[in-house]
Amino acid sequence: MSPHPSSRAQKARVDLAGRLREIRKDAGISGRELAVRCGWSESKSSRIENAKTPPSDADIRAWCRACTAGDQAPDLIAANRQSADAHVQWKRIQRSGLRRLQETTGDLYQQTRTFRAYVSDVIPGFLQTPGYAAALLSSIAVFRGTPDDVSDAVTARMRRNAVLSNGAHRFSFVLEESVLRYRLCSAESMAAQLGHLRLSGSPKGPHAERRRVP
Repeated sequence: MSPHPSSRAQKARVDLAGRLREIRKDAGISGRELAVRCGWSESKSSRIENAKTPPSDADIRAWCRACTAGDQAPDLIAANRQSADAHVQWKRIQRSGLRRLQETTGDLYQQTRTFRAYVSDVIPGFLQTPGYAAALLSSIAVFRGTPDDVSDAVTARMRRNAVLSNGAHRFSFVLEESVLRYRLCSAESMAAQLGHLRLSGSPKGPHAERRRVP
């Protein structure tokens, strides 16, 4: 499945940081020496290498010059700009509300044949009931300060999740036990959510195979 814009932007940043780190190592210099050659602090080199701080075009040029790899700067700058564009796109979509975020993955869900998900905090979106999804999306809307379109976002999520009933798709889910114990919503909504999970994992449900991992 193709990654969501937010994860795609982050991956691009991590990949760029990895390439810069390899260039430094190939040059045989330390992060401290790189910082001296570039005229900035050692902590800045570390933040860039660990994808904590996105580098500017000038930073990339200085980095490559310090490592005698100036010929690699144009490609790295292009990759950096693509990463920045993806991040801007994600922020723009987010400001438009949660419904739009749900709809951006609709086509990807239809095109994907195998889904794998591991979660340690909440029920996967694929398996959420409307009540559980409403509670979760409401908390996200408040935290992010997005427009209050939770009702429409829940409807969009349920519509998107129709792929679960399509036999052309395969799903694998791994949930931490704490996910089942954490009560994100009311007792009634949580009971309905757990009941939905039992049905989904039953032989008659859309996910015939169910395994318990110790």
